[in-house]
Amino acid sequence: MKIWKIGTALAASLLASTASAETVRFWYHFDNPENPMADLIAKFEAANPGIEIEAENVPWNSYYDNLYTALVGGNAPDAAMVKLFAQPRLIEMGALEPLGERIDGWAGKADLLDNLLDLNKGSDGQQYYLPIQYVVLYLYYRADLFDAAGLKPPATCDAFRDAAIKLTKQPATYGFGLRGGKGGWDQWGAFVLSQGAKLEPGGLTTPQAIAANQWLIDLFQKDKVIPPSAPNDGFQEITAAFKKGTTAMTIHHVGSSNDMVKALGDKVSAVPLPECGGGRWTSYGDESLAIFSSSEVKDSAWKWISFLAEGENNVAFNKATGQMTVTKSGSENWTLHERRFVDATVQSLPFAHVLPQNTATSEFVNTAWQTAMQQALTGQITSEEMMKQLEALFVQQ
Repeated sequence: MKIWKIGTALAASLLASTASAETVRFWYHFDNPENPMADLIAKFEAANPGIEIEAENVPWNSYYDNLYTALVGGNAPDAAMVKLFAQPRLIEMGALEPLGERIDGWAGKADLLDNLLDLNKGSDGQQYYLPIQYVVLYLYYRADLFDAAGLKPPATCDAFRDAAIKLTKQPATYGFGLRGGKGGWDQWGAFVLSQGAKLEPGGLTTPQAIAANQWLIDLFQKDKVIPPSAPNDGFQEITAAFKKGTTAMTIHHVGSSNDMVKALGDKVSAVPLPECGGGRWTSYGDESLAIFSSSEVKDSAWKWISFLAEGENNVAFNKATGQMTVTKSGSENWTLHERRFVDATVQSLPFAHVLPQNTATSEFVNTAWQTAMQQALTGQITSEEMMKQLEALFVQQ
């Protein structure tokens, strides 16, 4: 009888514990079949016995449609992975919980890489996003071709042009593989936005901005250091040409590095993008975590997302995504990509930028830049006409 009473008390205690546990609903998206989420949840729950994580891997192609629908319908998760392009809409919906005070009081803040929090700030100056992974663009170069020509990787635009001219041996080799097709705006930004051009009224039609754009066009039209296919080249074309040795330099991020090494070994290396006209600019690719204002378990949700952004947990998370850890400690011991590509990434972060978060930027990225760039490269419009065409998008804002 005494044993039964002890067993009953234990069962009652366990039931009470279960009843009082808070459940955090979390949405994320991983394509990698080697998903570490179950292990991360087990580790977190072992350290936080009063919190249970209910994680759902939502397919990327319907991720934001599902998220917006859930928010409007009152069935949103407590926390989720989010990108910067969604932040203005989420702020407008009143869907995001401000995280500034929590981040300031978090021990892990000191381990975050410099500039990440600034890059992720909302347009109102508040912090709604906690960074979880990132990439930035840098310059890939064929170390074998540079060594054969007695050249060093370029640190300035002038040195970049000089190297591109010396490395061009038409039609076998061209100095630079430009992504003139869809998605190439971020390469363009390295040479034009670095020199003071801005996606805002009056920001693209200054003499300096037009001249910077003309400089890039001249690489194709006059210097002929860019392959003739460039106006239509996308990611697949520029990386294939680089691997074949058709181009000696191109621009992308760490996500391509393992594939590059597999094809080229030590013949490929990387450095930050060159300084142009006294400025530097590279594109920041983001992924963060947010807590939604509708959540009734905000404290528990914060414990979970901050856990994912810390040290070895963040490293484990990013092994599944192929992107970079947001921590200094994780970057120092990173093994997913070879060191030279990690260094090029971390060294580029201080001058990484994001585009304005508005509808004009969306049109610029998805359609307008590609159309205007193709027309300018093929001589259908001038550099000035191209920049006026693009600036018109932002005047309408």
